[in-house]
This record gives sequence, structure tokens and C-alpha cells, in this order.
Amino acid sequence: MSSILLLIKKYSLVDPVGSNGVGVFSNSDLQALYNNLISAGAISLVEGLKVGAVIEEIDIIDLDEAIANTDNEDLIVVYQNLRKGSENHLRSFVSTLTKNGTTYSPQYISIEEYNRIIKK
Repeated sequence: MSSILLLIKKYSLVDPVGSNGVGVFSNSDLQALYNNLISAGAISLVEGLKVGAVIEEIDIIDLDEAIANTDNEDLIVVYQNLRKGSENHLRSFVSTLTKNGTTYSPQYISIEEYNRIIKK
């Protein structure tokens, strides 16, 4: 968030978060997704880990789209770094799920992309 905020300020863009608190979104689709994921993750540790993995998958897709839609090197570097973080987080969630006896299957990214990330 802080890297993106720096870019927002650098390029004099409008901060889409504004004064919204944690978990408050102006976009109704994002708000619905957030609400659904919070509810699903609150059921148990395993469900919370699955939600974490899903969030990272969605982040990866969003970051890939953002990278594809810009030629601004500042943005690309930050997006690529965030994507690496999401890959690391996805591996951590999947590893912890495995330790808890649960097999995770990707919900949003392809199985090929998932396997590439997990095997790093």
C-alpha cells in the first residue's frame, strides 16, 4: 500500500482509498467480494488459509492486468514486486494448508501458473 501511495503522490493521482477505513471499498463488487471472503475465512483456520490463497490468486491476476496495461517503468517495477510478494504469500498459504492436511486447488489462476508458482 505504501509503494502505491508513493506513486499516487508522485504522479498527482487521486487515491481511490481516500479516507475509507480497512475493509471499506467504494467499488460495490470489491465490497461484496471482501465481505464474502471475510465471512468464509472466519469459519476456521483452514478456511481462513484458503481465503488467503484466493486473495493472492486474485492479486496476481490484477497485477498481471495492471502490468499489461502500462508502459510506466515506475508502475511496472512496483507491480512486479507486489506480484512476487503475492507468489510468496500463496506458497506460504498452500504450505500451511498442506501441513494442516488440506490440498489446495487454484480457484482463479490456471493450474499451470499455480504449479509454476508453487514449485519455485
